[in-house]
Amino acid sequence: MNRRNWISGMSGLMAAFSLPILPMGSARAASAFPLNKSKQDWKGLLAADSYRVLFEEGTEAPGSSALNAEKRAGTFICAACNLPLFDSAQKYESGTGWPSFWQPLPGAVGTSTDFKMIYPRTEYHCSRCGGHQGHVFNDGPQPTGKRYCNNGVALKFVAKTETLPALRT
Repeated sequence: MNRRNWISGMSGLMAAFSLPILPMGSARAASAFPLNKSKQDWKGLLAADSYRVLFEEGTEAPGSSALNAEKRAGTFICAACNLPLFDSAQKYESGTGWPSFWQPLPGAVGTSTDFKMIYPRTEYHCSRCGGHQGHVFNDGPQPTGKRYCNNGVALKFVAKTETLPALRT
């Protein structure tokens, strides 16, 4: 096999495995979520790094989020639409460099499978706006054994003493 055939074959293989097996992956339709905004609308509302993670499924650098060290009682909400996603009581230090939780709030997130790293991973996103939050792994603490590894720029923190913001419309 020559180099051109090998590169062509590997490119095809990588392209095949980068496709989501569920309709929610990178090709998920915005209309599948209760809050439906155009990419231009989201770009106008969000900081560039938040937009890249939430709506282009990017990843922030590990250890870069101040929310990783957040220890106060409160709620972590979607940075795009303000939907409450996690209670601080479910947050723990995973040692990964990203805010991690062992359980989301009921109905707050949806999941899909992506193959961007060749092997399947479970991506999760805000169930209201579809914003990409991170990936869930089966190496977390009990009682769930799950680790919801979240991008800090995809979240905002609201202390228990503060009022949750209205959901974005």
